[in-house]
Amino acid sequence: MSSLSIRGLEVSRGSQVVLRGVDLDVRTGEIVALMGPSGSGKTTVLRTIAALQPFQGGSVEIGDVSLKPGHLPRQSQLAGLRSKVGMVFQEHALFEHLRVIDNVTLAPIHARGWPVDRAVSAANELLQSLGVAERANAFPRELSGGQAQRVAIARALVLDPDVLLMDEPTSALDPARRVALAETLRKLVEGERRALLVSTHDQDFAEACADRVVMLDNGVIVQ
Repeated sequence: MSSLSIRGLEVSRGSQVVLRGVDLDVRTGEIVALMGPSGSGKTTVLRTIAALQPFQGGSVEIGDVSLKPGHLPRQSQLAGLRSKVGMVFQEHALFEHLRVIDNVTLAPIHARGWPVDRAVSAANELLQSLGVAERANAFPRELSGGQAQRVAIARALVLDPDVLLMDEPTSALDPARRVALAETLRKLVEGERRALLVSTHDQDFAEACADRVVMLDNGVIVQ
């Protein structure tokens, strides 16, 4: 069963065509690595799925949520999508003025209206499972690159999304951390819990964690 289905995705920025009719499915329980040279459109695919980037043609379906061409929907109309899709950005994008625990509980409390104790409990459980529970009261500037990434994963997972998107997750990691991340990602899809789409330049990492590798070049899937 496909958690994510993209058909004929077209994205332009002014006169520049970024994506030229991309078709892609990611099934529940599957990790797909999206590879290609810089400027090929990998990050644009992820941003479009997360409704951070408008598109001009095609469709994006995540479960029973559909995105259509045109202007981005208002945030008030995106609650269904936000509960189904989590994204881990390349530079982690943690709020520097908030502690780790506050970064992870921000969306559950303020966007979903969870009670504080429920949000904190869910956050602590995720931080524990990702091996960074002891950093719950630290600020992002006090974290290593690997720790910051795991916190960003916890933040993306706290609402238990069906689809997790990751943009260049190994860019700041040493080889040992890359192996650990690959193992973490495999655990995230065990039992067909969710689908993962990972944009990466790292061939070794892709081979270590992905079920399929999709090659994107000049805005089209070539392999």
